[in-house]
Formats: sequence, C-alpha cells, structure tokens
Amino acid sequence: MQTFFRYNWMVREDWYRWCEELSEEELLGIQTGGMGSILHTLFHIVDVEWSWIRLLQGKTDFQESFDSYKSLNKVRKLDAEFHLEVENFVNNWDASMENQLFYDTLQDGRIVTDTWGEIMRHTIAHEIHHIGQLSIWARELGKKPVSANLIGRGLSSHSNKSFK
Repeated sequence: MQTFFRYNWMVREDWYRWCEELSEEELLGIQTGGMGSILHTLFHIVDVEWSWIRLLQGKTDFQESFDSYKSLNKVRKLDAEFHLEVENFVNNWDASMENQLFYDTLQDGRIVTDTWGEIMRHTIAHEIHHIGQLSIWARELGKKPVSANLIGRGLSSHSNKSFK
C-alpha cells in the first residue's frame, strides 16, 4: 500500500512541475470531466486524500472551497501542509488496520460500513483515475503528459531508477 501512495505522490509532483509551464488560463480552463479544470482536479486529489486520512483517524474533514486555492502555488502549499499528516499515517499502516471498520453516515441518514483497507485503496485509485484525466487534457492541449509508469521510479528496494 505504501508503494502506491509513494507512486501517487511522485506522479503528483511531476504534474505540479508540468503545470509550471502552463498559463493560468490553461490551468483553470474548463475541461470535460474531472473537476472541470486541471488545477481544480489537482486540488480535489489533495483534498480527497487528506479528508479520508483525517476521517480514518476520527478527525474533522476538510471543508474549504477551491475558490480560495486558484493558483498552482496555493494548491502546492496546501498539499505540503497536508502531506506530513498523510505520510505519517501511511508510513505507520500495518496489517492490523486493514479490517478496521469505518462507519460513514450518508446525507440521507443511511450508514455505510467499509474497511480501512478499502478506503485506503479507494484513495489510491481515486488519484490514479484523475491522473488519467490530466493525461487526456494534456494531449488536448498539445502537450506530452507526465509518465504514469510505476516502473523505473525507484520504488522498490531492489530497483534502480534508470528507466522512465
């Protein structure tokens, strides 16, 4: 599980660097799908990751609007602020946490039960899904997307980082 979180963090940082080459108009331009723009989608990825980790720890969810974060620097700063808590939780994950139950009360009052392991995997898959959307939008802008390749990122203790 930690490998996939580290993978997502590496790819996200690559996307931030990729975004440095875009204009504000391109970052905020309306796209089909996702959260509507490249920058809003990156904000959403950060928000969802931190929110789920907070909820698993019994803490309050993040409720701020994207309207306060409409620049690449602001989204990156928010990500950096949240990352320490997320990374600490992920790095301290162990098998005993896998089947702990999380009870989520929906808006209609129903209670849904999931395991912590399901939520962690959902969080990983959620980011990968949105990264795919960013790749499509990059091509629509006539730009090469960030590599989504896990191989060659040095994530295994036995790998070298020569392929990308």
